[in-house]
Amino acid sequence: MGLGFGLSAPCSTGRCFLPAPLVQCGQPSTKEEMEIVESKHPPVKQHWYERYVLPCFAELLGSAAFVFAGCMSVVQDTEGTGLMQPALVHGLSIVPIVVSLGNISGAHTNPVASLGIWLIGGMEHIMLIPYIIAQLCGGILGAALTKAVANSGSFDIKHGGAFGVIETNEQIGPALGNEIILTTFLLLVVCMTAVNEETKSHLAPICIALTVAINILVGGFISGPCMNPARAFGPAVIANYWLYHWVYWVGPLIGCLISSILIRFVIGGRAIRLFLK
Repeated sequence: MGLGFGLSAPCSTGRCFLPAPLVQCGQPSTKEEMEIVESKHPPVKQHWYERYVLPCFAELLGSAAFVFAGCMSVVQDTEGTGLMQPALVHGLSIVPIVVSLGNISGAHTNPVASLGIWLIGGMEHIMLIPYIIAQLCGGILGAALTKAVANSGSFDIKHGGAFGVIETNEQIGPALGNEIILTTFLLLVVCMTAVNEETKSHLAPICIALTVAINILVGGFISGPCMNPARAFGPAVIANYWLYHWVYWVGPLIGCLISSILIRFVIGGRAIRLFLK
């Protein structure tokens, strides 16, 4: 997620203000009394900036931070650490991003995470495309910042942090399968810990971060793995490295669809599951 991933928006675009119920002597008041209070003090409506613009800006910043950290962990990778440095950086960077931006946008920082959350009814329809555009722009910004500060020799050798694991056509099948499987696992964790009411957890950022780190350690030598098109797109644009780039879109998208189907039809809660409820 890297990746990058994050909590789903708790209410449409990530912020939700609910009026507190009127309480008298420890018990809720009557319906008539509550209606009187609500008529005198209607719920505060969100400003259009907070509802539509701020969440997209948060996604841009979160994606830029994630991609910058991820690319730097690859470009400036210390010899002898193998996959450990990229795995830890990609995973751990998710936690502060989600904690600081989660209540604004949900801190998805990943186009397929936003798509998956949208498919299970976890975000407002009108926000999907703006979120994806913001995430892709954030990916480009993060990769550009990497180029600005990284050693130029290391940047060129590592293609600016772009995914260069696949070098021959024989590697396409395993790499594509790896992206599909690991993205499916990741989005199941994202949606079940951050969106699904029955399994929501305050530990969602930690669970997602651990999943990203584990996935990179498991499949790092097969495809990367990416699991996040914004993480692949940003450095590809800045380094102009497009070899087998399509794998890092097709694989995560298929994984997103599989996880969404599983949640909608099998393991999702009553509010999400379409049948057998």
